[in-house]
Amino acid sequence: MHQYELMVILDPEIDERTVAPSLDKFLNVVRNDGGSIDNVDIWGRRRLAYEINKKNEGIYAVVNFTAEPATTSELDRQLGLSEAVMRTKVLRAEEGIAQVAAAKKLADEKAARKAANPKVEAPKVEKDA
Repeated sequence: MHQYELMVILDPEIDERTVAPSLDKFLNVVRNDGGSIDNVDIWGRRRLAYEINKKNEGIYAVVNFTAEPATTSELDRQLGLSEAVMRTKVLRAEEGIAQVAAAKKLADEKAARKAANPKVEAPKVEKDA
């Protein structure tokens, strides 16, 4: 079993009170296959970076869960079939953490190189007039 993070953008025309029950219906796929739902975080209505299906807003939700890869594929497939779901993204949590760690390592190395080689100003030479 692996840990995953699922981000879902739902149609803004659905009632925000029905978001949790509708997500729960999809997450039963994970529970039925022996996985577990660790955290469901509903961010609410947010402005989209670009227009999707002629809509400028969407209801965002992030779900952390533990499941088998085949279960994750089935969950993503079922979310894709729903008309209320505008976009989905499933990431393995380990990969996301590894990407963040690699970016931090590069930034730390760059900062260390910059600190080791500070720019040395050339001494000013005064000219006799």
